[in-house]
Amino acid sequence: MSKFTNDLTKDSVIKQLILFSLPVLLSNVVQSFYSVADMIIVGRFAGTVSMSGVNIGSQVTFLITNMVFGLTVGATVLVGQYMGAGNKKALKETINTLFTTLVFLAVIITVVMIAVQTPLLKVIKTPEESFSEAKEYFFVTMLGTIFIFIYNALSSVMRGMGDSKHPLYFVTIACVVNVILDLLLVGAFGMKALGAAIATVVSQAISSLLCIIYLKRNDFVFSFKPKEMKIHKDRLKAIVKVGLPNCIQNGATSISFLFITALVNTFGVVASAAVGAVGKFNGFAILPAAAMSAAISAMVAQNIGAGEYKRARQILFYGTGIAYIFSIVIFALAQIFPEEILMIFDDDPTLLVSGAEYMRSFSYDYLIVPLVFCLNGLYIGSGHTTFSLINGMMSSVLIRIPASYVFGMVMSMGLFGVGLGAPVASGAALLVSLVFFALGKWKKQVIKLHDVDNADAALIGE
Repeated sequence: MSKFTNDLTKDSVIKQLILFSLPVLLSNVVQSFYSVADMIIVGRFAGTVSMSGVNIGSQVTFLITNMVFGLTVGATVLVGQYMGAGNKKALKETINTLFTTLVFLAVIITVVMIAVQTPLLKVIKTPEESFSEAKEYFFVTMLGTIFIFIYNALSSVMRGMGDSKHPLYFVTIACVVNVILDLLLVGAFGMKALGAAIATVVSQAISSLLCIIYLKRNDFVFSFKPKEMKIHKDRLKAIVKVGLPNCIQNGATSISFLFITALVNTFGVVASAAVGAVGKFNGFAILPAAAMSAAISAMVAQNIGAGEYKRARQILFYGTGIAYIFSIVIFALAQIFPEEILMIFDDDPTLLVSGAEYMRSFSYDYLIVPLVFCLNGLYIGSGHTTFSLINGMMSSVLIRIPASYVFGMVMSMGLFGVGLGAPVASGAALLVSLVFFALGKWKKQVIKLHDVDNADAALIGE
């Protein structure tokens, strides 16, 4: 097991943050390039209608991906805290339970989502011109759900054990395959959105397979044999207790984006494609903050497991400072060069005007997101995912959706108004997070780190 572990409770805080977050950042950049490559290549070879289809289909798929990522965050926290506490039995049972549970969930979700794909695309007002391509993209990518689940499960476990490098290696190889297949299927064979979907699923399968092969060859605690697929009831409760709030929060965030997609779709196929292109840029723009949040979460989990609360606070402060430097630069680029950024995807003049209008208001979110993300990293790492859920739900559902509708439709501000909903919602979430931090509630113990009377470790209610 030592090949996978890394003690994050020692050495310089800044050094550990950088060494841990850099592979996470690069991994997230590469992983995000999946969908960006789809959008760029489809935009160049197939046009605006196909771009709209990929955008809408990927938004629905992102809902599933984001939710499973939220659930695996619970495993990252548990693995990290059990490692910090030296509880190897709980560590192994948590990994077994997570992998087994996600395999079953993947099968169920695939069947359900494929069954409701047509009414779902109609609910979000998919333009008639791009409906068939959105449906094809959605159907094929949903068939690859199990690969999304497997990769996220294994990468989250490795990160919880302190290894953020190998997930980067595996996803990089898969991304190269994705780009090659995009150029072949979309560019050479003219398969449009369908070709992009096939390329995405094949590359996701490769990243999952590489993870499994590497772990098996290095005597990982889970053997991936059917007999090892067990669900330990108390470990499942622990994963759900810590991970479900984050899963629901991510789901609520994705649903808010689906609402924005439905709202933008009423402006037409060009607006849909433009907002889709901005969304792909946004996926890159928030990566430094997201990577630092993941690093803070993993480091805080191990340090709280070891009782190092002072070091956990230092991790938050240094991590936030590093993330904010990147975000300021990205905000400046979005404000000064919006058209140039959008030309990466398509040079349609109408698309450039619509996209720049949306980007200029939406990009104010980049000044707030690093603060919100890093504070959430602290709360997730300390096990306070219920607070993150409540705050995230408030921000995504109660504030962003109404704000986007009011600014965009009621006040007739168009795409600029729709974009304003994001920074307004993030600002509200930041205020609530700061109050929670100032009150010191994040220090309250949530996870029971040691077994008592040989019983399985369980969570203590908040």
